[in-house]
Amino acid sequence: MKAKIQKRKIRIGVIFGGRSAEHEVSLVSATSIINALDKNKYDVIPIGITPEGKWVSFPDVLRWMKTGNRLNKIPEKILLPDPAKRYLVEINKRSIRANGKKLDVVFPVLHGTFGEDGTIQGLFELASIPYVGAGVLSSSVGMDKVITKQLCKHADIPVTPYIWFLKTEFMKRSQKFIRLIEQKIGYPCFIKPANMGSSVGISKASNRKLLIKAIQIAAKYDRKILIEKSVENAREIEISVLGNDNPIVSIPGEIISSNEFYDYDAKYVDGKSESIIPARMKNEMIGMIKDFAARGFKAIDCAGMARIDFLVDRRTNKIYLSEINTIPGFTSISMYPKLWEASGIVFSGLLDRLITLAIEKYREKNNLQTSFKPKKEWYK
Repeated sequence: MKAKIQKRKIRIGVIFGGRSAEHEVSLVSATSIINALDKNKYDVIPIGITPEGKWVSFPDVLRWMKTGNRLNKIPEKILLPDPAKRYLVEINKRSIRANGKKLDVVFPVLHGTFGEDGTIQGLFELASIPYVGAGVLSSSVGMDKVITKQLCKHADIPVTPYIWFLKTEFMKRSQKFIRLIEQKIGYPCFIKPANMGSSVGISKASNRKLLIKAIQIAAKYDRKILIEKSVENAREIEISVLGNDNPIVSIPGEIISSNEFYDYDAKYVDGKSESIIPARMKNEMIGMIKDFAARGFKAIDCAGMARIDFLVDRRTNKIYLSEINTIPGFTSISMYPKLWEASGIVFSGLLDRLITLAIEKYREKNNLQTSFKPKKEWYK
C-alpha cells in the first residue's frame, strides 16, 4: 500500500497596519481574514506595519498592535525586492539575516496610502511574489478618485459632475476656484481628498464658509482635491467584483447610513448604519449596475477583487459610479464579504478564491518575457 503524500501548506503572509489614516480599519480586517483562513491549507505569517512604517512579524503581532504595545525593541523584518529571496529578512544593529521560510503568496490588507495605492504592490512585483488583489497600475488608479472618474467617463460609465485642483493652486487663487465651484458644481457639494478611503477627510458643504473649511480639511490628507456635485437623498449601492480577466459580480446591497452621508463614524464607530442585502431594486436597474461594475473593474485593469460603490438618484433613478475600492474592508460589517456570502460564496471560500486568483495572475505574468536580445550588442 502506497504511503499517502501530505500536501505542503501554502505559506501566506498577511500584511496589515501601515502608514495610513485607515491603519485601525486594516487591523480589524486582518483579524477577520486570519481567523477565517483554513489552517489545514495555509501556514499564516502575520506581518504588521506600524504607523511609522516599521515591519514586524511574530505570532502575536496583531494583538500587540491593537493594544498599543510598544514595538520599538522588536527586531524589524522586511521583504527584500529580490526575486531569489521571497522571505522576510530580520534587521538588527549587528546583522541582516533570513527569518523563516519563503512565502508562497502575500495578502495585503492595507487600506489607503502606502498599501492600496500601488506602492507595496510594486515591492511585491520586484520580489516576484504572488499577491492578492489589483496590480500596481490599477491600485494607484483606483486610489485616485479623479483618475478613476476620468477613465470611467471614457468607458461611458456615468459619474457625478466634478472638478478638481491641486492644493498649491487653491492657495494661490482661492477666489477663482471658489467661483468656479459655485458656477459649475453648486451647493451642496462634497469635498474629498483624491487619494484616501474610509471617508477620511470628506465633508459636505452647503455654503461658501463650509466649502473653504472642507477644502482645508481635505488638504490635510492629499495634495489633490476633488469637488463633487451632491446627489441629494441618494441611495448608496455597493457591489462586489471577483476575478481577473473574466470577473463575476455579486448581488447589490444598499447602505442606510446613520449620518447624513456614509462617513467614517457611520461606517465603523457608532454601529447604527444598516445594510439591506439584496438591495430592493428592479431587475433592470440591477442589471445596469452589474454591467457598470464589471466595466469599471476592467476600465482600470483591476484584478482579484474590488468593491464598487454607486449612487442612485431617488427622483430620476439615474446611476452614478462613485468609487472603486481595490482593497475593500474585511471587517465583520464590511460589505465585500457580506455581498459574496449572500451571493453563495462563504468567507473562507472567498479567501481561497482570492489566493487562487493571485497565484494564477502571477503565473500568467511570469510566463511573459522580461528580456530582449538585440541583433547587435550595441550597448557594449
